[in-house]
Amino acid sequence: MTPKERMSAMAGAAFLMATSAVGPGFLTQTAVFTETLLASFAFVILASIILDIGAQVNIWRIVAVTRMRGQEIANAVLPGLGYILAFFIVLGGLAFNIGNVAGGGMGVNALLGFDARIGAVMTGIICIIVFLSREANVAMDKIVRYLGALMILLTAYVMVTSHPPYGEAALRTFAPIEVDFFAIVTVVGGTVGGYITFAGGHRLLDAGVSGKRNLGYVTNTAITGIMVASIMRFVLFLAVLGVVTAGFALNPDNPTASVFQIAAGEIGFRIFGLVLWAAGITSVIGAAYTSVSFLTTFHPAIEKYKNYWTVGFIVFSTSVFAVIGQPVTLLILAGAFNGLILPLALGCILFAAHKSRIVGDYKHPVWLTVFGAFVVIIMTYFGFMTLTTTIPDLWNQMF
Repeated sequence: MTPKERMSAMAGAAFLMATSAVGPGFLTQTAVFTETLLASFAFVILASIILDIGAQVNIWRIVAVTRMRGQEIANAVLPGLGYILAFFIVLGGLAFNIGNVAGGGMGVNALLGFDARIGAVMTGIICIIVFLSREANVAMDKIVRYLGALMILLTAYVMVTSHPPYGEAALRTFAPIEVDFFAIVTVVGGTVGGYITFAGGHRLLDAGVSGKRNLGYVTNTAITGIMVASIMRFVLFLAVLGVVTAGFALNPDNPTASVFQIAAGEIGFRIFGLVLWAAGITSVIGAAYTSVSFLTTFHPAIEKYKNYWTVGFIVFSTSVFAVIGQPVTLLILAGAFNGLILPLALGCILFAAHKSRIVGDYKHPVWLTVFGAFVVIIMTYFGFMTLTTTIPDLWNQMF
């Protein structure tokens, strides 16, 4: 692999992870938390960045050292565990991908005025073309890089027009008035939960950037992915902060759209449509690619025809939204499970990191193990709390 090819793969992996995180839910989540916590949400972002790095660097390094995908590592730790992990990853990826397709459709609606379902089908077709292209991985790397950069630039424009209190935001990054621990856990889960934390790691593995000699590149790429997603979150946070501190109330039905419209008028609303569409389509690509990479363990034919399976994944997600709309119950249930996927996955990785039969003579840094264990404990506790409150609510809604 030439240095240019390696750099391209690293950039693609970083942006694949980042844009997988920056989906429609990411945009809404950031707007709602900012309206609630105001400038103190900056501290939540800072705390989440630290936890995100602790989780992602651990996972990506062991994936690289073992040259195995996440489910294969879990199966090596305990036979059958990888299939359980794959089930949760694919379930969450499928459910959230329906939401991603819906977000893409809503973005087309805001940008061009087309019906959201037509926009969703258009989004799905573009994603299918990407994976059916001769150089599918190269096409995927380029689209997530370009659209990821476009989202940040457009949101930065809206941030400037909203005139946020930069000094207050900087102060509250380190001295918050209010600390919302649930917000931190939610943001961590939204950035490195479920399939997202494996997206870039599996992409690097497929590109051949693996093994002990590439660990420096892998670590840097993992951190870069977190920073790209966090820059987008911080820029959006400042845009929302400027609007709410000016005394405006956000529309609860579409808080992010109201931010863009209040800050930049009709042009802002169109920009929102483009940002939402870009967030939707890049998340569809990331969710489909990563979810199918977890299915490859089940049968060699899935690995052989991986791109066709990815297309099928996208077709199914798009069809569900186009025919019956967004299945709210499925999304809520998947969200509850998503809170448990990160500690399950990271726990397997940490156990594998200290088993010579899995990692050979590689010595995993103690500080990374401690850091990762801290993330596992926190996310396990709050993941179970979310699950135990969500399941009864769903039961009451259905019966």
